[in-house]
Amino acid sequence: MLRAMDSAVAGLRAHQNKLDVIGHNIANVNTFGFKSQSYSFQEAMYQTSSSSTRGNAGAAASGGTNAAQYGYGSLTGSISTDMGSSTPTYVGGLNASINGEGFFVTSADLKTGVSPTNLKGIGVDFTRVGQFNIDGNGYLVDSNGNFVYGYRPNNVQDYSQGHSANLEALKIPSAITGANFGGNPLELKDVKINSLGEVTGTDKATGQTVSLGKVAVATFQNPEGLTKTGQFYYNAEQNDNTGTCSAAEPGGTTSTLMTGYIEASNVDLAKEFSEMITTQRGFQANSKIITVSDEILNDLINMKR
Repeated sequence: MLRAMDSAVAGLRAHQNKLDVIGHNIANVNTFGFKSQSYSFQEAMYQTSSSSTRGNAGAAASGGTNAAQYGYGSLTGSISTDMGSSTPTYVGGLNASINGEGFFVTSADLKTGVSPTNLKGIGVDFTRVGQFNIDGNGYLVDSNGNFVYGYRPNNVQDYSQGHSANLEALKIPSAITGANFGGNPLELKDVKINSLGEVTGTDKATGQTVSLGKVAVATFQNPEGLTKTGQFYYNAEQNDNTGTCSAAEPGGTTSTLMTGYIEASNVDLAKEFSEMITTQRGFQANSKIITVSDEILNDLINMKR
């Protein structure tokens, strides 16, 4: 088979892979918290016909020659994720968007005593989508029913009196005095979240303001190293490329929240359509090489007739 056909087949596969990435980006143009991906090519292996040689000096002088190599098309180079922030969309309610870097910490399983400096590889998920609500058991959960983690206050009426050292699933306390978070939750109204991540509500019976605590914001040294796990979640493992990870309260050196907002997709449709056009042309050009190679092979076969 001709080398040109091998190269063209490899090029078709590589361009099809890029079209897959572009199609996925466009399909999620309206997905909350979606981070677009970009695709790059790399050269395939080479076959060396002649090596590079150095010339000789002296009586039997000869000039040097460069290497002669045949390439075999292109391959997938990398698929990287653009973790840049996108435009927040106002939806109201108990929703929040991170105004800067960071992720909310969630988990489908109820965990206790989660260290804010040991979040990798323990089964928690990270997300940029702050669609929150209070479930029937009084827990703060996201739109998929996963528990939202943060810092519980030592005094549910005065958060400034300190909070838990570890992350806990935020929950409506069973009493408005002390730090008892067990038993049946209170019935709260006007539950809201502020820019510093504190979730508060009003006790229907007494009218007193009760604090559930502050949601945690986790940051990574290299957020591009996170692995997408579907929906709007990311995962981090101990040996991945995310680097150090830690969680803190919003505010100060940590990003604050925009209450009532949800982060939109960061897909740039103009960029995606232009990339789609150039990728389609590359695919067509490679298919043309296959057609020409087939015609050459056909000519060789006809020579025997």
